[in-house]
Amino acid sequence: MTRSVTPRQGKAAAGRANRPAPARAHGHHRGPLVAVAVAALGVVFGDIGTSPLYALKTVFLLDGGAVRANESDVFGVISLMFWSITIVVSIKYLGILMRADNDGEGGVMALAALAQRLYAKRAGKAGILLVIGIVGVSLFYGDSIITPAISVLSAVEGLHVTIPAISHLVIPIAAVILVGLFVVQRFGTGKVGVLFGPIMVLWFVVLAVAGLGMVIQYPSVLLGLSPSYAVVFIIAHPSISFIALGAVVLVITGAEALYADMGHFGRSPIRRAWFFLVFPALTINYLGQAALILHHPAAKANPFFLLIPDWGRLPVVILATAATVIASQAVISGAFSLSRQAVQLGLLPPLTVRQTSKREGGQIYMPAINALLFVGVMAVMLSFGSSDRLSTAYGISVTGALVVDTLLLVLVARPLWGWGPWKMAAAAIVFGGLELAFLAGNLSKIVNGGWVPLLIAAAVILVMTTWRRGRLLVKEDRQVKEGSLAEFIEDVRKKNLPRVPGIAIFPHPNKDSTPLALRANVEHNHVLHENVIIVSVSTAQVPHVPRMEAFSYDELGYTDDGIEHLTIRFGFSDEPDIPRALRAACYAGVLPLHARDFKDASYFISRGAIRTTRTTKMVRWRRSLFIALAHNAADPAARFGLPALRTVTMGSDVEI
Repeated sequence: MTRSVTPRQGKAAAGRANRPAPARAHGHHRGPLVAVAVAALGVVFGDIGTSPLYALKTVFLLDGGAVRANESDVFGVISLMFWSITIVVSIKYLGILMRADNDGEGGVMALAALAQRLYAKRAGKAGILLVIGIVGVSLFYGDSIITPAISVLSAVEGLHVTIPAISHLVIPIAAVILVGLFVVQRFGTGKVGVLFGPIMVLWFVVLAVAGLGMVIQYPSVLLGLSPSYAVVFIIAHPSISFIALGAVVLVITGAEALYADMGHFGRSPIRRAWFFLVFPALTINYLGQAALILHHPAAKANPFFLLIPDWGRLPVVILATAATVIASQAVISGAFSLSRQAVQLGLLPPLTVRQTSKREGGQIYMPAINALLFVGVMAVMLSFGSSDRLSTAYGISVTGALVVDTLLLVLVARPLWGWGPWKMAAAAIVFGGLELAFLAGNLSKIVNGGWVPLLIAAAVILVMTTWRRGRLLVKEDRQVKEGSLAEFIEDVRKKNLPRVPGIAIFPHPNKDSTPLALRANVEHNHVLHENVIIVSVSTAQVPHVPRMEAFSYDELGYTDDGIEHLTIRFGFSDEPDIPRALRAACYAGVLPLHARDFKDASYFISRGAIRTTRTTKMVRWRRSLFIALAHNAADPAARFGLPALRTVTMGSDVEI
């Protein structure tokens, strides 16, 4: 017989489920601060740390060399770079945006979810925030495709300087490295991850040492750190500076990673790593490259590698390649995490997720995303053929993501921190104005390759909006076929159906309608299990939900019919494992059963074919796209961790 909790217990459990999750301590890693900061170097700073390979070179190669290798232009560009890094990275991300965490997690998806939660009572604004979040995610995918291609290419192109005789092998070598990078994703990064931090420490030390020699030799280059040179450069050469902004933005590529990976390492380790090592190393290296160009104008063809003595160039090429692989790994892992969050929030169809670490929940592998990224990376690398040409496509995705983050920052600042209108306006003008200038400078390069990230973003937006709209239409049709759960229970009680031993679990979105599998089981088999549990899975707008706040139990009106409902709340970074959650509900005293009772439980999935109709609610080609996405979605049994041998799929067709 089914044991039941008292109504008072049920209300208490429901109350616990409806309370907001408490803020967790920032950062999941434990250990000495220095060790965590070193670990952060291997993940957080890979992208921005490899920008010296191509950023300054790109500025002086733009528009046939519009930016000259003279003192005013060189100092103006260096000033723009230094203050862009200072304002966007040091002040905006590390100083302000890291305070806008969603239960300790960062990134555009977490920030959009936080904004939605803050504006939950204003439906119209919440919808706008969702659209903004989708745009930000879409731009991140463009970054995820271009970053591995431009990073690895720029490192291997050091062979042009080191061993000119094999310059023709740059593309094949880069292709082999990228193939290997995507092949090893299935094995996870845990085993090699311990090497990432030390390698990046060595990389930043090399950056600083390489630039320091030129700075000591030509100390006047330090004048370029004055903001006055940037102002003079812009006023004296407005058209040239506008063009230069399209490349200057490359120095802050990867800035969002500082915020997105906050949940893995915490604020303090990231900030310390930035201010004590990364920021000084980048500044010194850019100053060294500027001094080299100023006194040896021909060096603008590849100032980074020409800073290195002949004897050290080949080792630095190898180290640079390792650093760019790490940078690429970081952005690929970020794409996996972001995709899982998008699935949890209903913006993408269910996708297969494989855990690659028994200890770290964030280390996952998504075969479909990995394959799509690989195809995209190889396509853009082979199409553009060099980091110089690819850099024209890079800036739009980066600047677009920066603008989205600033927009969300301004929106959450008032309800989160109580900012007044003047403070919000100042942030919008300083951060948004600079980033919009960057975006405008990059929009001028659309015809030369800037269309690539826009095309990628448009494709992702189309997929996300189509999936979301299609799910709503399917839900409407299913609700009609499912009928009221309360009426179904009353009908079952009147029929007095035979009950068979065991537990039957029916995953279902809500407790208002009847699971199609449950209705089909009664109509065709004319029996019910002794215990029937309807399980609804919802995704909270926080990364993780504590156990005691993850469940809401409902007896559905009767204590003696064995038909119950359980709502399980997962965070958008949690793995939605239903069997494990059911056992946890038993241990927590929410579900009136013992955990061992679920050893032989049966799971029934409501799933039927999706058929098209002549409805005008969605155009035909979008319906076809939705059906294709649904057919290629991951098996719900695998998605929810259901045991294959005890899972049955039943139901009826649905129409859109």
